[in-house]
Amino acid sequence: MLSARLIRVIEEHAEPLTRGVLDDLAANPRTPHYHDLPPDELHRRVYDVYHNLGRWLGEKTEEHLEETYGGLGRNRYREGVPLSEVVYALVLIKEHLREYIRAVGLVDSAVELYLEEELHLSIGSFFDRALYHMVKGYETEATPRAAVSAAPRTARSR
Repeated sequence: MLSARLIRVIEEHAEPLTRGVLDDLAANPRTPHYHDLPPDELHRRVYDVYHNLGRWLGEKTEEHLEETYGGLGRNRYREGVPLSEVVYALVLIKEHLREYIRAVGLVDSAVELYLEEELHLSIGSFFDRALYHMVKGYETEATPRAAVSAAPRTARSR
């Protein structure tokens, strides 16, 4: 089956895919805060997506996505990374993956083209859910701080 074969190829090439994303994050004007984040942690997170793509796509419960990507959102908030940059970083990871799938070109028939399209849909769904949990984690971390900082202003305005 093509999708299983493509997933295996992607997982086997996780390192060069990861390096491409990290190079992009380091040079991209839309991700300036990522230029100062620990390279090892960024590498680990990006590599995990690619190296474990089959597991991520097969994940039927939201718990693992919520834990992983909610934690990412909370961490990025604490690190002072703007939400727009965190969202864009996930978009870059997805785009690098989609470009790689197009470049590999394992499609030799209409059936394989259909299977590749199914893989693209699965990837889109995974990143949509990861993005939701990341934003939710970011907001969860930001909300208590906003409520605490708003409370003294309310008290002072009386």
